[in-house]
Amino acid sequence: MSDSVAELAADTSVGEDAKPVQSTKQFSVYEATSKELIERSMAPIKKEFLCPPPSRSGKQNDAELKAPQSGLVQEKKSKRQLKRERREQSTINLCPQVARTEDVNSCQYKDNCRFNHDIDAFKAQKPDDIEGQCPFVASEMKCAYGLSCRFLGTHREIAGNSDGKEELNFFNKETQRLLWKNKMTFINADAKLKSLGLLGHAKKSNAAEENNAEKPQNGANVTQATEVAVDSAVSSEPTSEMIKDVDIPRPLETEEVRPMKKAKSENVDKLNPGDVGGVNDGVQVEEETQKNGYSTSKGDVKDEDSIKIVETDGSLKLHPREKKKLIDFRDKLYLAPLTTVGNLPFRRLCKVLGADVTCGEMAMCTNLLQGQASEWALLRRHSSEDLFGVQICGSFPDTVSRTVELIDRECTVDFIDINMGCPIDMVVNKSAGSALLNKPLRMKNIVEVSSSIVETPITIKVRTAFFEGKNRIDSLIADIGNWGATAVTIHGRSRQQRYSKSADWDYIYQCTKNASTNLQVIGNGDVYSYLDWNKHKSDCPELSSCMIARGALIKPWIFTEIKEQRHWDITSGERLNILKDFVRFGLQHWGSDTKGVETTRHFLLEWLSYTFRYIPVGLLDVIPQQINWRPPSYFGRDDLETLMMSESAGDWVRISELLLGKVPEGFTFAPKHKSNAYDRAENG
Repeated sequence: MSDSVAELAADTSVGEDAKPVQSTKQFSVYEATSKELIERSMAPIKKEFLCPPPSRSGKQNDAELKAPQSGLVQEKKSKRQLKRERREQSTINLCPQVARTEDVNSCQYKDNCRFNHDIDAFKAQKPDDIEGQCPFVASEMKCAYGLSCRFLGTHREIAGNSDGKEELNFFNKETQRLLWKNKMTFINADAKLKSLGLLGHAKKSNAAEENNAEKPQNGANVTQATEVAVDSAVSSEPTSEMIKDVDIPRPLETEEVRPMKKAKSENVDKLNPGDVGGVNDGVQVEEETQKNGYSTSKGDVKDEDSIKIVETDGSLKLHPREKKKLIDFRDKLYLAPLTTVGNLPFRRLCKVLGADVTCGEMAMCTNLLQGQASEWALLRRHSSEDLFGVQICGSFPDTVSRTVELIDRECTVDFIDINMGCPIDMVVNKSAGSALLNKPLRMKNIVEVSSSIVETPITIKVRTAFFEGKNRIDSLIADIGNWGATAVTIHGRSRQQRYSKSADWDYIYQCTKNASTNLQVIGNGDVYSYLDWNKHKSDCPELSSCMIARGALIKPWIFTEIKEQRHWDITSGERLNILKDFVRFGLQHWGSDTKGVETTRHFLLEWLSYTFRYIPVGLLDVIPQQINWRPPSYFGRDDLETLMMSESAGDWVRISELLLGKVPEGFTFAPKHKSNAYDRAENG
């Protein structure tokens, strides 16, 4: 590493107790003992690997210190500016169908296609192939990118019909169209919201909904009756006829909820056996058809919108928790949902390295309900993720519950996690994330409604509090299990703390012991070695598991270390092989054409902005490394190891070129997260 990089590393601060690490008259990194370094949150690196102190005497050195890092842009460009620049580029975008078949007549749109069909012109300006083998061919799959593939020279005939579709939860175009037009039905969610008096955020009421959600005179639960009446609608794909004139209620406007009508009394004895459509929660309902997206009776009755129910013995009804699918987090290695870096290829890599449970990146409920394809892409799942969940974030019970119902209908997931701990200002300012910690009643309503309308387990993620010592989560932990949540993950910091102090595991233990027996508690914060994992599990046996977040970003082989109970002194070559696996997974996910290559490069660079913090075990005087240790200026055991520990964006770009070829002309990169600050990460 250069001396300028060493100085930048020395200036990085950690927390309120951190002190400057650059050499002074009072303290010298190169003369201090390991104990003195640890007291200052410095990594105790062996003396033979420390770089000599940088010289500050020459003007040239001063200029170098002030010079910007190579490859790092000083100011991010707006999305509009980037889009305009991409549009102005002269690159020819070949039609995907033509690229796949190499036949200009194969495109169904012919001259109306927005892509180019000139194969010769495309080949003339196509960049040279990247060294290596096509990731699809290497996995015995047919490459779907054909002529556009940057590994075209390695293509060969693949036996069989393997098309490489190993991913699940693709966004259905018909569903997207319905969401765009505000014509998607959320029957179970709206029925439950109606019964709790929470359906009051719509600009205008839905007449069909008002009529069908009538309250029975005999005191039967409205939710049970309505859920039964709409089973067939939820279980099938909605059509345009079913969802006519149904709007998505907006969460920002509030209106007074109209009192619910009472259902007309019916003579149950007149029901014929052939009219019974099924039994659900002890309630029998007549065979139904769909009208305007809601269930109506076929029987000869005056009011088609009334719901006919038959009460059975209440003791036979199942509690909502008894209907849920079982999921056990105990002793499983749980990879946290991580913004940007926790993408599908990274999760797939962590599965290879030993992770048991994976969770998608946090998706905003409003964006999902608006049908944003980029947000729905966060719910994508790889077939290797055998225990997979998605994380959503919303402000109100209606938006969250409708999102839960939609995900349960459209996706294959093992659990749905509701984020109530995200500290990011953009999320908190929308009354979501950790802002919900100040609204316990709203937290309860969100969990209660969401868990009652789907069988998929609902989990939540929280922090200890919003402000220090106020509205702490321990006052709610005894009730969360009764709300319907299967598990709760507690991050051992408040929103006010962000990542400025170590996680408070004693408080997590206290909450775990106060939780109800039917609620699994998962701890989160600063797990960075198998010793940390063992300590938390032994200190609090009631703890189900530990979620691993930044530790997995910095060294994803932490899962292997925990399972094998060892400190892995991983070599630079082994680390490079892990990066190669990520690149291969990324090309299979984002594509092996030029766009896919550059997308993979972008996310690789985002990940490298975390991995440089790792200090090899063989270089430390004291092991294991703590997550908040900052290293002094040092070098590795070989050139590649030294390159991997650099905090220069230019060095990260050079690593990407080892795996993905030269960057395009004029390429720049700025990390999305300020990862050179050791007290910062963007996972909720």
